[in-house]
Amino acid sequence: MTSGTTLDAILPAPASIQVHPGTFTVGDSIVIAAPMAEGVQRLAEDLSQLIARGTGIRPEIVALPEAPETGAIVLELTPPEARDQEGYNLTIAPDRVTLRAPTAAGLFYGLQSLRQLLPPASEYEAVHFAQPRPVQLPAGQIVDRPRFGWRGAMLDVARHFFSVDDVKRYIDLLALYKINRLHLHLTDDQGWRIEIKSWPDLTRLGGATQVGGGAGGFYTQEQYADLVNYAAERCIMIVPEIDLPGHTNSALCAYGELNLSGERTTPYTGIVVGLFAICVENETTYRFIDDVVRELAALTPGPYIHIGGDEVETLTLDQYRPFMERAQQIVAAHGKQPIGWDEIAEAQLLPSTIVQHWRHNAPQPELARSHHLILSPADRVYLDMKYDDETALGLNWAGNISLRRAYDWDPSALIGGAAESAILGIEAPLWSEAIANMRDLEYMAFPRLAAVADLAWSPASRHDWDAFAVRLAAQAPRWVALGLNFRRTPEIAWGC
Repeated sequence: MTSGTTLDAILPAPASIQVHPGTFTVGDSIVIAAPMAEGVQRLAEDLSQLIARGTGIRPEIVALPEAPETGAIVLELTPPEARDQEGYNLTIAPDRVTLRAPTAAGLFYGLQSLRQLLPPASEYEAVHFAQPRPVQLPAGQIVDRPRFGWRGAMLDVARHFFSVDDVKRYIDLLALYKINRLHLHLTDDQGWRIEIKSWPDLTRLGGATQVGGGAGGFYTQEQYADLVNYAAERCIMIVPEIDLPGHTNSALCAYGELNLSGERTTPYTGIVVGLFAICVENETTYRFIDDVVRELAALTPGPYIHIGGDEVETLTLDQYRPFMERAQQIVAAHGKQPIGWDEIAEAQLLPSTIVQHWRHNAPQPELARSHHLILSPADRVYLDMKYDDETALGLNWAGNISLRRAYDWDPSALIGGAAESAILGIEAPLWSEAIANMRDLEYMAFPRLAAVADLAWSPASRHDWDAFAVRLAAQAPRWVALGLNFRRTPEIAWGC
């Protein structure tokens, strides 16, 4: 049988596709050949498992250079090039499939494209074939690399808590579409979700509840480290956020010395923002931040720590600016690169600080002066916004965001005067005030997250709504096999 998927149906759209005559048969005698390099054998095992589920045939894995001339899928590491660390070259010929990349990450992304050419049944763990069912892959060549280095999603685990297994499920879905950053919003007024051993009441008291008053939860340091490793195996970097100086009631209800009054606050389970701020004149506050950043930095191999900085309504600019400047210095002192929401552009920024743009009315000149920008325009890529007026889930303070609205915009033209080289990429946040479980999350994220992935990976020349709509519709059988609770938005002819 054929796979049913053509090369031009792969999502995100590859940079270059050439279609050749013929097919490659994934049959009984197929082998997978891969170098013994770190991580690459695991990729070969993953591919073997996908093929086994999709065809009933379990390919043998051999170490390069041992590989037959025909009937092999070959994974090769090539000499690295600075420009194409995440790029890959996939050639499907009638006698052999060859995937070449300079890094294990490039091989991983190439395998996600190859994965989409396998039958959707390869995603379903309970599938069983009484007899092997060979698959024909379309012949051709893909030469591919991402447009942006930062292709992100953000998950708010503070308003509503999501378990380790929930986050792993989201990581798996992100990886399929070459997303490489998962920003975890770990703290907010309603919950503190990461264990800090030097301040244990942050989780004991601050993590006890969530929006609506239900039981909260938190990640132990061991659980967080497990998430970091799980993501890294799928070429996703965890970016942790400790939101400061606002959005801090979960800390204030645990430690009164962080509050201007010196007294603990009561837990907050509503969704109004701007009500709370940490005491910025107290030296205890900076010792607290230093301890939190020190422990979090030790757990986080990636170079970034996000320090929030948004929606601070109880401090003056004269209080806010020096606080954010000092918070950046603390992060840098622990060897990490600070990130903050776009309000931090009002403070003096370190040359390394990344500004995450989210407000449609943020001052353009301040943003344009930023050396490093992540684009998260709320009216385009906030995945917790309703699709339309009839959507039962989500909010709409930034407006309704249809699938086409999430897709049809130009990242390079979003901020007037900003150098394109300053734009690191795109990140799609999913805030959880009105999102309580994984089914909610999946419904709000998909299909819009696929649109963001296409924007962030594919070259501007491939940006075309009609072609994207066809590629997206081709994903539906795979999503059904994955058990994904996606919205069948009427903008797409889903066919299933």
